Amino acid sequence: MTYKDKILANRIYLVLIALFVASLVTSNLIFQKFFYWYPFHLEVFDVKLFEVSVGLLPYPITFLITDILSEIYGKKKANEAVIAGIFASFFSLCIIYVSQNVPATSWSSVNDGTFSEVFGATPLAVFASMLAYLFAQFIDIKVYHFWKTFTKGKHLWLRNNFSTFSSQFIDTLTVLILLCVFNIIKWENFWGLLISGVLFKILIAALDTPILYIVVHSFRTRFRLNCNDEINDNTLIGLDNEITDIGTKNLK
Repeated sequence: MTYKDKILANRIYLVLIALFVASLVTSNLIFQKFFYWYPFHLEVFDVKLFEVSVGLLPYPITFLITDILSEIYGKKKANEAVIAGIFASFFSLCIIYVSQNVPATSWSSVNDGTFSEVFGATPLAVFASMLAYLFAQFIDIKVYHFWKTFTKGKHLWLRNNFSTFSSQFIDTLTVLILLCVFNIIKWENFWGLLISGVLFKILIAALDTPILYIVVHSFRTRFRLNCNDEINDNTLIGLDNEITDIGTKNLK
């Protein structure tokens, strides 16, 4: 890779991390609103199919991004994104907690009651989401790389869907159990929300497969990568060395 290619690859990596963190934090903040999408008028355990939280809208983006990172930048870089997301989510939790305990002024357009109604359950939700997310994302990355190794870099659709399906089920199951334990969601809605959530995520995962193919193909074409090549730490270390060499020459 040329010096400019390495600079570009590093910038794209930072953009993907930013999108990943933004999607994750946003999904934790907006989860209390539920919406319905009824392509089929079916009910599952008295809950209409695809009656799900709006927090599910940005959440699948995080799994798409970790798959892109896993495929192009490698397992280590994908795990770094997961850790960054955990840190950002807990940081947002701390900010919300402090904001809840600061009294609103008499002229504030949002009073304490309204703020608590919107964000009151957020700390518990973030905690539940983070536990589920931690399990799911690491499983997603591990399963993805298992299939990547097993298929010798071929059949991208297989590792994308298998890793996402398994991790999304674990994520949905774990977070719903914790939300029910914390009395944020009623147990009577558990099975309906579980099935609706899993089916919705599987549908989104299937739809994002063409996007993953386009992104991976674009990366391989632009950076001249072979089927199993990755832009890993060795590549970026090479970038650091080139920058150091340029700086040394300028000093001379």
